[in-house]
Amino acid sequence: MTPGFRRSHALAVLALLLLVPLLAVLVSAPAQAATVTVASARATQDGSTTTVRGYVVGQPTSTTTVVRSGYPSDYALALADSAGVTDPAQMLYVQIPSAFRSAWGLRTNPGLLGTQIDVTGTLAAYFSHPGLTGATAFALAGGTAPGGGATGGTTAYDSTYWKNALGRSGAGLESSLHTIISSGVTAISYDAVWNALKVTDRDPANSNNVILLYQGTSMAASNYGGGVDQWNREHVWAKSHGDFGTATGPGTDLHHLRPTDVTVNAARGNLDFDEGGSPNAEAPGNYADADSWEPRDADKGDVARMIFYMSVRYEGGDGFPDLEVNDLTGNGTAPYLGKLSVLLRWNAQDPPSAAELRRNDVIYATYQHNRNPFIDHPEWADSIW
Repeated sequence: MTPGFRRSHALAVLALLLLVPLLAVLVSAPAQAATVTVASARATQDGSTTTVRGYVVGQPTSTTTVVRSGYPSDYALALADSAGVTDPAQMLYVQIPSAFRSAWGLRTNPGLLGTQIDVTGTLAAYFSHPGLTGATAFALAGGTAPGGGATGGTTAYDSTYWKNALGRSGAGLESSLHTIISSGVTAISYDAVWNALKVTDRDPANSNNVILLYQGTSMAASNYGGGVDQWNREHVWAKSHGDFGTATGPGTDLHHLRPTDVTVNAARGNLDFDEGGSPNAEAPGNYADADSWEPRDADKGDVARMIFYMSVRYEGGDGFPDLEVNDLTGNGTAPYLGKLSVLLRWNAQDPPSAAELRRNDVIYATYQHNRNPFIDHPEWADSIW
């Protein structure tokens, strides 16, 4: 055997020795697991291990009960395929092992509500309900910080109604949204608002009733007017902020008009929105001081998104005032309403509910033929402001 051949042979053997362990690693390394939806996980309760992607929508406390505030512990999460889901029948209950509770439990981390996460575990019942147990990994989906920005909404209209706004941010996004939501709009009269609200805010449990803003209670749709035990039409963007009254346009825009108890409506008056004050006896969870109103937690996001809509929709080019959200309270009759920093926080803390998404659909399909962009895409508020 010649020296050249021996040298080539030795190099070939050495290369093979180095390659074999590498091949072993490549062969044995598992492929990164693909995520499955909550719906798929619910339908596949077979004891297999998988990674589920879903939005945190609350904490299960029993087979049929999921709470969205006042969390009793860090032991469990409920996931859904949309942040607005409130029906436990569409949720997956996730058991949180002790090692993960401080980082992923809702009692310690309430800002996780509405956040999209990935959880790896065993597809098995929890609370006698489709679940994921023995979790071995938790992670944020898409790199979004917990509680750091608004989530939820829907992408159902991205390829049609919102297509010209996609990919934009800041002032460019605001301008594009203004053009979209101001085009092809059907304005209704103030008298017509009564019957419209009976549909947009219909109680899903009783079609003869409406759900009242600020209280969440149900009242007969026929019991409207000016009496103390009736409901009337609340302008969430107070009509004195810009002095547009009840004229067709901002004064009749269903995207910020809601049925409200007459007494509670009077108590809110034309106050800006902020936190703190004295509790309202008629509407538990609501507070007021000299220059601001704080709605109950379940309405905070709704209020914020209505204010954002009005600020983008009415820019002064259609004969109405240029309405602008600002970071002040006590705005009086100026065409401004605050407090922006608080509203942005509420938008993130209280994602769009199923009722809010439905309301947006009804206004779009039946009445005004425009949409509130911040219900479909709550994160757009953070991009603009």
